[in-house]
Amino acid sequence: MKAEPYDPLRLCVYATVALLAWLLGPWAVLGFAALGFAGYWKARRAGLTRSKCLLRDTRLILAYLGLLAIVAIVAITV
Repeated sequence: MKAEPYDPLRLCVYATVALLAWLLGPWAVLGFAALGFAGYWKARRAGLTRSKCLLRDTRLILAYLGLLAIVAIVAITV
């Protein structure tokens, strides 16, 4: 049986997110940060303490996403 070739779907997703961030600027950063924060908040409340994310600890990830949201809000209002 022949194995299927690697599908680099994540690269397409990353490129799409980068395009949206470029087109929408801080609004996109705020939206993605809020979406990520909500997802990790829900996961943490369900018991997730370690993630596959580079930062690993969900508390660090929440702090990072919260900081991104704050920076985006400042960029929008200035």
